[in-house]
Amino acid sequence: MGEVGMSTLALNVRMQGKLAVIIGGGAVALRKLRTLRRAGAAVKVVALTVCPEIAALRDSGVLTVRSGSYAVSDLDGAFLVIAATDDVRVNGQVCADALERGMLVAVADNPAKGDCTFPALLQRGDLEIAVSTGGRCPTFAVDVRDEIAEHIGHKYGTILDQLSAEREKLLTNGSSSTYNTEVLRSLARRLLAELTDHKESLP
Repeated sequence: MGEVGMSTLALNVRMQGKLAVIIGGGAVALRKLRTLRRAGAAVKVVALTVCPEIAALRDSGVLTVRSGSYAVSDLDGAFLVIAATDDVRVNGQVCADALERGMLVAVADNPAKGDCTFPALLQRGDLEIAVSTGGRCPTFAVDVRDEIAEHIGHKYGTILDQLSAEREKLLTNGSSSTYNTEVLRSLARRLLAELTDHKESLP
């Protein structure tokens, strides 16, 4: 029998303006940094050296970089901490310090040590589909995400825009929430059926 996975909670967190601290400045740190910036987080990177892409973002003023070895004070004010160095010992210390302070922490080289992980994310406009293995096999999450991407095209984002606009109208007309839900579900089913019919009619 394989290792038993730990239960996790799938949750979308509003990161706008919240501080995320990334310890590490390489390719893994860059991937997490890009995800956090898309979510609107304020990001600080701490590393002895950073890759050229992170240096360019620092130079453009969109994030803070402190050059040097990790110190526990680097976590001051953090909402989320990512341990992404190539040193297992440092990552372990970052994790321990963040957990002791009650901060959310993700550990790149050992997801089971932290208390959160990053899912593989598929975006179609404002529609987001997240695939997670709870840190057990992140590469499999990416493979599954890519498989889903072949079936969920950009038109799904357009459908979401239409449904959102209709929802705004319904919210202002004073109808009951039950009625509004039924109208939106009916519209969603029709739009999705039209999309499926269109796909099937393609040569």
